[in-house]
Amino acid sequence: MHQFTGIQITDKGIGILCDYVQAVRDEIGYEIPVAVDHFGHIGLKSCIRLGKALDKFTLAWYEDMIPWQFADQWAELTRAVDTPTCTGEDIYLKEGFLPLLEKQAVNIIHPDLASSGGILETKKIGDMAQDYGIAMAMHMAGSPISALANLHCAVATENFLVLENHSVDHPEWNQIVTGLPDPLIQDGFMQVPEKPGLGFDDINEDMCRAHLDPRDPVYFDQPTDQWDNEWSWDRLWS
Repeated sequence: MHQFTGIQITDKGIGILCDYVQAVRDEIGYEIPVAVDHFGHIGLKSCIRLGKALDKFTLAWYEDMIPWQFADQWAELTRAVDTPTCTGEDIYLKEGFLPLLEKQAVNIIHPDLASSGGILETKKIGDMAQDYGIAMAMHMAGSPISALANLHCAVATENFLVLENHSVDHPEWNQIVTGLPDPLIQDGFMQVPEKPGLGFDDINEDMCRAHLDPRDPVYFDQPTDQWDNEWSWDRLWS
């Protein structure tokens, strides 16, 4: 875990990262929110040093700087920087979020509906965070089906902030299901469907077959033993 690597960031490294963020700001200005993720396995003190250096760019949040399990360290980090802090994509069920909320250890929680417990549980997570005055962003790196589940949860949750997505620019992603606007996300927003269920008509099986994970030999019609083993990247924190 980050705290146990002994890796520290240098002034040179901080300068390089500041130059990188400055280049982004020079390109897009301050009209578009920018969040920062993937800092590397550096410990709390290095995260504070880096966070203080990046504060001047008025970023939307610092995400997963350290593992979510260390609520006291998150509280120290949050109080040391002027930019909102955010974590939660690896937390399962609302009980895992409670220490962070009780300690006011983050400014934004970040559940992933597909792994936090589903639509109802994520709605409960958001409502619980609202009681502590904390906003909810939603982590999402899945299919349009997952995006629609997140959408319905988001519009029912008062403290919802923003929904992450990664595949909107790929036409094939938008065509995995039918009966929706194409592209699904337009001008940064999704329309809430009025249809039953999640709001799509059907799954586009041809598109799914064409874009299966290479480890899947066929389209769900044979045993999936290849998924029974742990991956080398399996872990409980980002």
